Amino acid sequence: MAESFDVTIIGTGPGGYVCAVRAAQLGMKVAVVEKWATFGGTCLNIGCIPSKALLHASEMFEEATHLFPQLGIDIAEPRLNLTAMMAHKDDTVASNTGGIEYLFKKNKITAFRGTGAIPAAGKVFVTAEDGSAQEIETRNIVIATGSVSTDLPGIEIDEDKIVTSTGALKFKKVPENLLVIGAGVIGLELGSVWARLGSKVTVVEFLDRILPGMDGEVSKQFQRMLQKQGIDFKLSTKVTGIEKTGGGLSVTLEPAQGGDAETVATDAALVSIGRKPFTEGLGLADAGVDLDDRGRVVTDAHYKTNVNGIYAIGDVVAGPMLAHKAEDEGIAVAEILAGQAGHVNYGVIPSVVYTSPEVASVGKTEEELKADGVAYKASKFPFTANGRAKAMLATQGFVKILADKQTDRVLGCHIVGKNAGEMIHEAAVLMEFGGSAEDLARTCHAHPTMSEAVREAALGANDGPIHI
Repeated sequence: MAESFDVTIIGTGPGGYVCAVRAAQLGMKVAVVEKWATFGGTCLNIGCIPSKALLHASEMFEEATHLFPQLGIDIAEPRLNLTAMMAHKDDTVASNTGGIEYLFKKNKITAFRGTGAIPAAGKVFVTAEDGSAQEIETRNIVIATGSVSTDLPGIEIDEDKIVTSTGALKFKKVPENLLVIGAGVIGLELGSVWARLGSKVTVVEFLDRILPGMDGEVSKQFQRMLQKQGIDFKLSTKVTGIEKTGGGLSVTLEPAQGGDAETVATDAALVSIGRKPFTEGLGLADAGVDLDDRGRVVTDAHYKTNVNGIYAIGDVVAGPMLAHKAEDEGIAVAEILAGQAGHVNYGVIPSVVYTSPEVASVGKTEEELKADGVAYKASKFPFTANGRAKAMLATQGFVKILADKQTDRVLGCHIVGKNAGEMIHEAAVLMEFGGSAEDLARTCHAHPTMSEAVREAALGANDGPIHI
């Protein structure tokens, strides 16, 4: 007889495992289905966590090479031990995925190993790697299967020379030349890792700007910073073909709007043009679950599909493909299943690019406010005027605050600078409670800190900053 559960979650990435833990906390009998050998999905295994390990390690390598002398630290020129750096990355992944396994045991969550499919509401089939199958009976099902890298038509990925983010985290040696296709978050993060370790990095982007969707001023200034670091950009350009040569690759480029082609040589190419929902093998058509024209599972405001008892969260549904968005949706759907009022405020979801300097954003951009016809005021404060930033040799960047012209309510905050991903959260909390720029400006900030620049930007939205 099939084992029965209150809720079964397919996928144990950030959305799935957080949903499982929250549901267990609320008294439900919970099962998870995971086809990989370790829990955590793309984020913990081949995405957010390993990339951040390499980003941090490569940043330390860069600082030791270029900043230590200015700080009065004289050492022999650092040498890269890529094997040890990769071991640090792998240890970080193992620690995090092992932590999820502990959480499942602690919360008495039953884990099924294999590929999950949904023949109908209330049932999940799990097919193990050896071909054996078992059936789970469950009152509710949550689809949390995440996303995979989007393919570039006509380009065959081998994860050796032509790689997605997965292969770019496993290079056995530093490519002398690396072509990054796509100037979004993943491309810029991984491109910056290998640039710091010695690669000559060129970024090709179809659009006329980097970081599509982020504030335009942030995008332009950040591109200049990356160019000073040695990263080249070919904007309004498309890749039309890649051929393997004796020792590397020959890549054909064309203007995005058409024109004469050019060929460039490179040792490796990273395809990072976005991600797409992963629903393969779930049997959603048989279960009658609707998908939209982009392959995403269609849900209502409560994450419910058109089939009773089947829900979906994370990258597989509409919205930004961010791990923390998936986590919040996992909590929300667990609370909804428990009869509570779970919800996610999609207007206050931070986004961070973990380069050096970092880029962080929450709320509206100037372009969005203009398109919506909202009267706003913008205030910007540079880290060149921040005492702590000067002491840390971290004066690149600025804080930009956008507030409603009539009410002073903060509508958006954008930060380029060291630790921007940590500083963005005071703006997120402020916005969650509908706070004004004046509220932020009147909040005492410790001195000296980088966060004082956030306060100064808020002061600038009204009477003006103190330190410029």
